Amino acid sequence: MIEEAPKTKGTHAVFDILTNPEYVSQIEKINNEYYYWDKVKYHVPKGVKAEDFWNAVKQSRLIGNKQFSFSACTFFYKETNKMQEYLHSFDMNFGGTLASSDILSDKNRQYYLLSSIMEEAIASSQMEGASTTRKIAKEMLRKQAKAKDKSQQMILNNYNTIRYLSEHKDDEFSLELLLEIHRQITEKTLDDPKDEGRFRSDDNIFVVNGITGEVAHEPPSYTAIKKTIKELCKFINTESKNFIHPIIKAIILHFMISYLHPFVDGNGRTARSLFYWYMLKKGYWLTEYLSISRIIYKAKSQYEKAFLYTEHDDFDLGYFINYNLLVLNKAFEELKIYLDRKSKEDAAILQYMIPGFNERQMQIIKICAEKPSSMFTSRDLQTRFNVSVKTIRSDLEGLVSAGLMESIPLNKRLTAYTRSKTFDSRLKEIRGN
Repeated sequence: MIEEAPKTKGTHAVFDILTNPEYVSQIEKINNEYYYWDKVKYHVPKGVKAEDFWNAVKQSRLIGNKQFSFSACTFFYKETNKMQEYLHSFDMNFGGTLASSDILSDKNRQYYLLSSIMEEAIASSQMEGASTTRKIAKEMLRKQAKAKDKSQQMILNNYNTIRYLSEHKDDEFSLELLLEIHRQITEKTLDDPKDEGRFRSDDNIFVVNGITGEVAHEPPSYTAIKKTIKELCKFINTESKNFIHPIIKAIILHFMISYLHPFVDGNGRTARSLFYWYMLKKGYWLTEYLSISRIIYKAKSQYEKAFLYTEHDDFDLGYFINYNLLVLNKAFEELKIYLDRKSKEDAAILQYMIPGFNERQMQIIKICAEKPSSMFTSRDLQTRFNVSVKTIRSDLEGLVSAGLMESIPLNKRLTAYTRSKTFDSRLKEIRGN
């Protein structure tokens, strides 16, 4: 699946490349993209052997690299200029400096948060095989309904786990926290329920390419799991002498759980949720509003290659770090586009601004005007607007009294609301036109 790179050799030709300013500039560009051999070989300068140039790239990554070791393996990475640029941008935009800005208005903050958590839960589960559509999954989460099958259960578990992690962002990373996260994320989805929140007890586990059937990753022995997790806890909870940026530490945590594969199933979901947890723990509050897994899911093969490149290239974690920083940046750009669109939608609501109606009611009126067949229940809108059932029922009854909506009994306990037959004429009358 991954082309084997030439073996690293220190030759005079490599030294000549590393001391040639023109070639050094080319190597810096390659390192900023953190290309593996399968791409580097297409960027070799004329007159230079591809193997020598690759060896020069490898040597450049060893200069000033950072190393860290666990029982299961030793990793290193070179922090490139591009990585530092991304990290600086994230420090400025994901942390406390934006807390008082207008990027997320207070009145919309909870709505955006619920929406992003739903997106993250759905995408992370779909990556692991959940087949439910986004529409059905969101409807289930909004209505707080029970899962109907394994796919829906995976999404519901992810959703509940993300909320749990947000509430426990001040906890230290521990073996107990890891097991609890896995238990929650795999509840009612494993062949053997006893495997929920329990480390695997054998080595009968392989990560296989779904298309070719090839073994993509053979995790370390189960006997190394507990010891390595304890070392990982120390690594995460304490500051080392050589500073490692918190976002890179979060990425390392993500990688290590995936690499160890400590559970029979649910490793990917657990690893991604821990990345989310550590980012929140370190004050990157905007992470809650980013749908990171949705970006990964769009190009899942690149995500998988980032793991494979690391393993195939002497455990150079730069591939995985660089990939995740790109994902974070794309997720942030998507959030800005989404917020801009919602801002325009909010502006459109102004045309439905009527004295005596609150903002929630105006949004419902807007939906009724644009989508006449819409039907609501108080539970749907309770989740959407993050208010009590009593409050949203009062909003709906107010619209019924105004002649804009009508109630429809669905059964003995549940009532739905839809636009009235006289909606258009009543809206004009109320507006005075």
